[in-house]
Amino acid sequence: MENVSVQWFPGHMAKTRRLMKANLPLVDLVVELTDARIPASSRNPELGSLIGKKPRLVLLNKSDAADEKVTAAWLQEYRGKGIWALAADCRSGRGLQKFLPMVRQVLAKELERRRDRGMAGRPIRMMVVGIPNVGKSSFINRMAGQKRAKVEDRPGVTRGKQWVTLGSGMDLLDMPGVLWPKFEDRQVGEKLAFTGAVKDDILDTQALAGRLLETLVQLGYAPLLQSRYKLVPERMDGLDGLALLELIARRRGMLLAGAQVDLERASIMVLDEFRSGAMGRISLEMPGAR
Repeated sequence: MENVSVQWFPGHMAKTRRLMKANLPLVDLVVELTDARIPASSRNPELGSLIGKKPRLVLLNKSDAADEKVTAAWLQEYRGKGIWALAADCRSGRGLQKFLPMVRQVLAKELERRRDRGMAGRPIRMMVVGIPNVGKSSFINRMAGQKRAKVEDRPGVTRGKQWVTLGSGMDLLDMPGVLWPKFEDRQVGEKLAFTGAVKDDILDTQALAGRLLETLVQLGYAPLLQSRYKLVPERMDGLDGLALLELIARRRGMLLAGAQVDLERASIMVLDEFRSGAMGRISLEMPGAR
C-alpha cells in the first residue's frame, strides 16, 4: 500500500501562533508535550523558532502505550543533546512526580537570581504547548489535582488559552493544540493520523488502518497482532495492509449481509485499539527519525 496522504490546514493556526508569541514574555518555561510513540513527528517544527531561547522541557506523554526500550533511547538522545526531557503518562500520573523537581532544575539559575533579588515568592509560570490530542488537558488536570481543562479523546477541544494555578507556587498556561500547515514528509502526516492527532473524518479510515498494520509488521510488532487477533503467522506472510485488515475482520466476525467483510468497522477497531494501547506497547519512531 502507498502512504496515506494527509494534509491539514487548521484555520486557527495563525491565531494560535500570535497567541503564543504574545504570551511568551509572561512565562519562564515552555513545556512541550509530545506523543512518546512518535516523539519526532509529534514535535511541531515551527516551535523552536517561535519560542527562541526560552527554556523548554519536553514531556513524552502516553509512555505507557510506547515501547519502554525505545522511550529510554529517546530520553538518552535528548540528554546527549542537552535537552531536558521526561517520560510520563498523564492519564495515570505515572512519571509526573519527577516533573516539578525537573522544572526547578531547568530554572535553577533563574530561581537563584530571584532569591538574590528578594523575589523568591514569585510563582513559576509555564506555557503548555503541543499538537492536538497529545494530552495537554490530561496533564494540566493531573498536575492541578482536579478537572480544570476539558478532556476529550479527539483533536481540537481546547479553543483558547487558560491559566491554571498549581498549589506548589506554579502557574500553567494552556494553549490550543496546533498542527503546522503542511507536512513536508508524508510519513509524518501518516504517523500523526495513526495516533489521532488529525481528525479521522478527513481521512480514508480503511487505507489508514491498512497502512498502520503494514507499518506494525515492518517494525517487528507482528507478534502483538498475532496475539491480539489470534492470527496464524503463516497466513500473514506476504499480505498487504488491506488483506491483513480483512483477515482481522474475519477473525473478529465482522461480516455484513452475504458474508461480506465489514472493513469500515474493522478499521475503526484497529485504530482505536492501537491508540488506546490495547494492542500492546508500540513505538513507531526510533531516535534519528525524521
